[in-house]
Amino acid sequence: MRLVVALVSCAIAAPLASQTPRIEDNSFLVEEAYNQERGVVQHITTWQRSLRSEAWDFSFTQEWPFLTQAHQLSYTLLLGSTRAGTEFGGIGLNYRYQLLPTAARVTIAPRISALLPARREHLGAQLAVPVSVKLADALVGHWNGGVTRTTRATTLYNVGGSLVWIARPTFNVLCELAWAEEDGASALVLNPGIRWAHNFSSGLQIVPGMAFTYGLGPSTGVRAGFLYLSFEHPFGGGSEQE
Repeated sequence: MRLVVALVSCAIAAPLASQTPRIEDNSFLVEEAYNQERGVVQHITTWQRSLRSEAWDFSFTQEWPFLTQAHQLSYTLLLGSTRAGTEFGGIGLNYRYQLLPTAARVTIAPRISALLPARREHLGAQLAVPVSVKLADALVGHWNGGVTRTTRATTLYNVGGSLVWIARPTFNVLCELAWAEEDGASALVLNPGIRWAHNFSSGLQIVPGMAFTYGLGPSTGVRAGFLYLSFEHPFGGGSEQE
């Protein structure tokens, strides 16, 4: 607890090169409906570690705008560890379309993904619909719904929601709720956390974050720590907003 308080204090008090841009697209489990700006690439790393066992999960995602902000291409690499050892979880290849613009009060960005796991029988496709709503000047809500179908004839459904309090443009408090169901087995977790930004005059934005994953209902007993790290920077001459 002392470590968390110290990190929060540093995030609030630390001098930044700039107070803009504010944190926009850095949630943990719930996807936000904001595509990358033209000329800006984002690198996202997450790591979740069980507090009840030695299991952990790691992911790396890289997001690129395609021609304009309306189109975004990305890929995700997955790695995990259980008692059986460390395993490569596969690759997700993603395309997302900005159906409603990011400047609108309600934003929608449907996504389709091809899933290429390590085991051939688990090949699949995923459809997801992230929706983001500006509820107030300092409060934003995000909602997800999705379905995943694999070649082993299974279907996974997932929904999620989050609230983000923009305490400062560069310091946010968020709480996420995520549910998933596959073949009658379900999972439900609460994921409260914080994130903060360090902005640099070069256009680089570094966003660390942390959360505590708490299992509810069918997932009672689940406890895990969650770490997040994002690097976002211009390429090829700057962003669409310049």
